[in-house]
Amino acid sequence: MSEQGIEKRSFGALPDGTPVDLYALSSGRLAASIATYGGTVITLEVPDAKGRRADVVLGFDDLAGYLQPENPYFSALIGRFGNRIGGAQFTLDGRTYPLAANDGENHLHGGLRGFDKVVWTARPQRTPRGPALELSYASPDGEEGYPGKLSVTVTYTLTEDALQIDYGATTDAPTVCNLTNHAYFNLEGEGNGDILDHRVQLQAERFTEVRAGCIPTGVLRPVEGTPFDFRRPTRIGDRIGAPFEQLELGIGYDHNWVLDRTGAPPWCFARVEAPRSGRVMEVLTTEPGVQFYTGNHLDGKLVGKGGKVYPHRGALCLETQHFPDSPNQPQFPSTVLRPGERYATTTIYRFPG
Repeated sequence: MSEQGIEKRSFGALPDGTPVDLYALSSGRLAASIATYGGTVITLEVPDAKGRRADVVLGFDDLAGYLQPENPYFSALIGRFGNRIGGAQFTLDGRTYPLAANDGENHLHGGLRGFDKVVWTARPQRTPRGPALELSYASPDGEEGYPGKLSVTVTYTLTEDALQIDYGATTDAPTVCNLTNHAYFNLEGEGNGDILDHRVQLQAERFTEVRAGCIPTGVLRPVEGTPFDFRRPTRIGDRIGAPFEQLELGIGYDHNWVLDRTGAPPWCFARVEAPRSGRVMEVLTTEPGVQFYTGNHLDGKLVGKGGKVYPHRGALCLETQHFPDSPNQPQFPSTVLRPGERYATTTIYRFPG
């Protein structure tokens, strides 16, 4: 037990011998464990309506599970650029930067070895709001094709009712940056069926229309009159199979919603309710968008924690972000980061009691 009141233990080692640590944080009502490999949230325990705590994020029991190629970024930090970049390249200040095409002809989640596959340096902290874990990583110039040395700090803070993630970064050369976390949530408890009965509300009047490969067309399309209208609480399964071309392209929901941001940040844009457990999750962010993904590529083959098989649509993701393909879409909010500037965003996953 560290002096900050956070428990640390070994979580194994990479094939090259690099050690990986696991930090357990507890706020009394909530508990979380975070690995230095990928900055991954290994567990997040939340009480149900009767006070019974269960883990609500999908994942694996040991490091080997996270190292397998089939791991779909379970609850890992994503960078340098979360989501997709069309054509696996972008142009900045007149220079074109080729990137790995690791999602068909497109670039996804930072490339072949994104931030989800590196070992972060950890510094546990005790804050007035609860235990925290600061993770840092220095991405060298040219890593995965991106220009500039990017110095990144991500801090997880566990409060009485929330997991807060604060992202920060600086660069020594112009680059692009879009960080997120790829947590897969099932509020009935990980491995307990699909999420089609979960009710979701999103404060968003528009979403980014996509073409093949889930690359934005550039059109911010109104949700009005479409299966993408979640402005009122709606059961996920009600419309996910509707005959709608955008659902067909994403094999379900796998799109960026443009958040309605009013008042002071962070903005509470999402509410998710699980009918059987009674768990509720609210999501707040300073970001302009969120990728709402319904586990469409989970196929019942992955064996997760405790030997549970994760079924099709066994989880949902709410990945706060700037919009996909922003480096190639000048009309979208910019993801360019220049020397002397600081990238800073906050996302909060709150579980009201």
